Amino acid sequence: MNLLMNVAAFKLGWISSVVGGAQNLPWLGPVVVFAAVVLHLVRAERPSSEFMLILSCGLIGAVFDSVLVAAGWVTFPSGMFSELMAPYWIVTMWMLFGTTINLSMRFMRGRPLLAAAFGIIGGPLAYLAGHKIGGIQFVDQPAALATLAIGWAVMMPLLMQLGERLDGVSPESSQGDVIGQSIS
Repeated sequence: MNLLMNVAAFKLGWISSVVGGAQNLPWLGPVVVFAAVVLHLVRAERPSSEFMLILSCGLIGAVFDSVLVAAGWVTFPSGMFSELMAPYWIVTMWMLFGTTINLSMRFMRGRPLLAAAFGIIGGPLAYLAGHKIGGIQFVDQPAALATLAIGWAVMMPLLMQLGERLDGVSPESSQGDVIGQSIS
């Protein structure tokens, strides 16, 4: 049940974010993402660990997509605070992606080549889908797609490892509550 809810919440949040960005409603996605993140955290065994994972994904995504913007390879129609930074709605999409790492993406744990293959294909495809909907424009499509493929191929195995360290979903996780451990 958690897996199905995770997939459904991700799809709803992704579509709301991209359509909202495309239709000059950049707040729409973050509102849906907020609800999805709250639902995820309420159902987590160790919400603080999952929250740290979600925040980490948001930070990683903010940096990665801001590099694409600053390099002049992509632009977004709405939600940008600066011409050099990714819009806030795509940062919240990265946070939403963080909710999938320990649930629907869990099958890639301990399989770095599978995770890299997923990243090299899935990353660019997601951005191409966002482009078709109008949420992102490619200024230099070949450079952007090459960077997306390489970046996602590197990030996916690393995100899977981060998910293992910050696993707040599995009751059998040996890592436990990271925040609770750092306090004791």
